[in-house]
Amino acid sequence: MKPMPLHKAFTLLEPGPVVLVTTGDATTHNVMTISWTMVMDFTPSFAITTGSWNHSFAALRKTGECVIAIPTVDMLDTVIGIGMCSGMDTDKFAKFKLTPLPGKQVKAPLIKQCLANIECTVVDIIKKHNIVVLQGVAAYFDTARKEQRTLHAVGDGTFVVDGRKLNRQALMASKIANGLYNANK
Repeated sequence: MKPMPLHKAFTLLEPGPVVLVTTGDATTHNVMTISWTMVMDFTPSFAITTGSWNHSFAALRKTGECVIAIPTVDMLDTVIGIGMCSGMDTDKFAKFKLTPLPGKQVKAPLIKQCLANIECTVVDIIKKHNIVVLQGVAAYFDTARKEQRTLHAVGDGTFVVDGRKLNRQALMASKIANGLYNANK
């Protein structure tokens, strides 16, 4: 192995898929690209990293709710474009031809073009690390959508695309049944 610059070590651990996070109410809405996401345990709890430098953060704090919309690889240029402009002076839904759909539990819109949408409420904001902890309250998945591969940001302007799924459910179920695996460890 060869040494690598420590300041690039974060590119070795990508967090989760790149997502679009919508905020808003009945009259205005916005969308931001977030590449630092994570699932918290085996629950519908999630975390994203953003802060006061982001226009949507103020709306997120004010309303206490959002939608995590999960784009697919065919939306890569749209995802990047959304992240490269500000909702302060741009209607991103219009500019990127996104279709807002009304949420059932929150006022922030779902995005029709995305593979999945998760309506969320804000549970906590950890200011020291700019982490927003979210609780999912409703989820939707477009089973008719042909493209289902998601994007993962490496952090240096490159992306990894999901590949084929490897199914080991039977193996894991047998380990759980035999007491060899404890998901709560």
